[in-house]
Amino acid sequence: MSVSENQGFNTRAVHAGQAFEPRTGAVVPPLHFSSTYAQDGIGNLRDGYEYGRGGNPTRDALQEQLAALERGTHAYSFSSGLAAEDSLIRALMRPGDHIVLGNDAYGGTYRLISRVLGEWGIGNTPVDMSDLDAVQAAAAANKTRFVWVETPSNPMMKITDIEALAQVAHDAGALLIVDNTFASPYLQTPLDLGADVVVHSTTKYIGGHSDVVGGAIVVKDAELAEKIGFVQFAVGAVSGPMDAFLTTRGLKTLGVRMDRHSDNAQAVAEWLLERPEVEAVLYPGLPSHPGHELAKKQMKKFGGMISVQFKGGEAAARKVAESTSVFTLAESLGGIESLMNYPSEMTHASVKGTELAVPVNLIRLSCGIEDVEDLIADLEQAFTHIQ
Repeated sequence: MSVSENQGFNTRAVHAGQAFEPRTGAVVPPLHFSSTYAQDGIGNLRDGYEYGRGGNPTRDALQEQLAALERGTHAYSFSSGLAAEDSLIRALMRPGDHIVLGNDAYGGTYRLISRVLGEWGIGNTPVDMSDLDAVQAAAAANKTRFVWVETPSNPMMKITDIEALAQVAHDAGALLIVDNTFASPYLQTPLDLGADVVVHSTTKYIGGHSDVVGGAIVVKDAELAEKIGFVQFAVGAVSGPMDAFLTTRGLKTLGVRMDRHSDNAQAVAEWLLERPEVEAVLYPGLPSHPGHELAKKQMKKFGGMISVQFKGGEAAARKVAESTSVFTLAESLGGIESLMNYPSEMTHASVKGTELAVPVNLIRLSCGIEDVEDLIADLEQAFTHIQ
């Protein structure tokens, strides 16, 4: 089946890059494990395939699928989200260049930029991305090449106006990079709003089953694509065939899953809002969230992620995090099972003591696709453990 950009999301998710195998008619394309490919004479390649690092049919199918869903023209699949980010920065930046990034960015991203690439001359300035004047000032004060934003952000759930931020970035001669991991392409397509590059940890909602690690970059611009593709090939942090296959399989059901994740999170957030133990519920689906109207404008639904702050401080947050049974205490997010995380000591431990530090009274919930009544009952019993 040929796929058109005018077709609906779920149709593109199921069919993009997924033509049936012509010899047998197998509806699911074969999984290609080969590391090398026979040549019909020196340099006479079959369909362009030569060596597994440079190309693999299973990975290529995933990349076609990713590009179709993010409404880009080129997508690149990597062995992890951080491998994708590292390759992006090295493809498009040089020593002396600068990144303006959100002041509540994912801890692993900040660690990569500040502690790894900082040693190679890449500077950074953390800024509140909702303050466009502050972003503009920070970009103007340095040789800014990237403005880097997560929306919703991890774990403070801030919403940033992608269209407005793209204008600020472009006025400064910079590219806007959007980490779309929390929203997924089902809920939000940043390239349509003016972003230049979208990055993902495909480990999360795109894979969706907590069984594969991966990352992706999606762009529309052919010149950017050529540079990113060269680094993907030259450095080689590509996704393996099985990882690509699992990611493709997960991606086919992304829309269905995101509807359920979002509906469950909305119900859980509304329940949390009424609890006396809770100081704040950070979820853009709540009218009380400062980014609610903007999220309604640029997102289809509000996603499966919630952050909660407790009146009882660190002790209360830790106690709840260690007292659930349906919610599993674990790193990561976006799987079909519900997960709970204490960011200050887990996902964001690398930014403790910096301005990106996460409040110690905060836990992060990744609402899965279980029955929402069971999620709420699990939280209710966990709350009884708060002293």
